[in-house]
Amino acid sequence: MRFMIIFKATPESEAGGPPTSGQLVEMGRFNDELIAAGVLLAGEGLYPSASGARVRRRDGRHVVIDGPFAETKELVAGFWLIQVKDREEALAWAQRVPLSEGEEVEVRQAHEVADFPADDAAKPFLEREQAWRNAGQKPIGR
Repeated sequence: MRFMIIFKATPESEAGGPPTSGQLVEMGRFNDELIAAGVLLAGEGLYPSASGARVRRRDGRHVVIDGPFAETKELVAGFWLIQVKDREEALAWAQRVPLSEGEEVEVRQAHEVADFPADDAAKPFLEREQAWRNAGQKPIGR
C-alpha cells in the first residue's frame, strides 16, 4: 500500500526562509531511516505558494490563479510517498517525522489500479496505468 505523508506549511515555510541546519539534519536522518527500511518511493520539499499557481475550471475554461494563497494551515510544504504493508505502518512512520510544536503532517492512502472497476471502457486505460507503474522505479533502498 502506498501512502503520502503530507507536511503542512507554516508561516515560516511560506515566508520562503530556508530551513535551519538543525531542521535539515533532522529531516536528513528521517529520510535515511525511510531509505534504510526500503519504504521511501519519493519525497520533496516545496517552494512557498507565492511561487505557485492554481488552475481552476471556470465558465467552461481553465483559469490560472497565481499564489500566494491564504490559509497557511491548508497548504502543503512537502511530502513523502512511502510503500508499507498497511495504514498502521504508515501512521507509525508519520509519528517519527521530526515536527516542531504545533506542526502537523497528514497521512493519505494512494489509490492502486486494482481499486477501480475494470469495465470494458476503463480496462485498456487501467492496463496501461498498471504497465506504467510496473515499468517505474522500485522503492528506494530495495
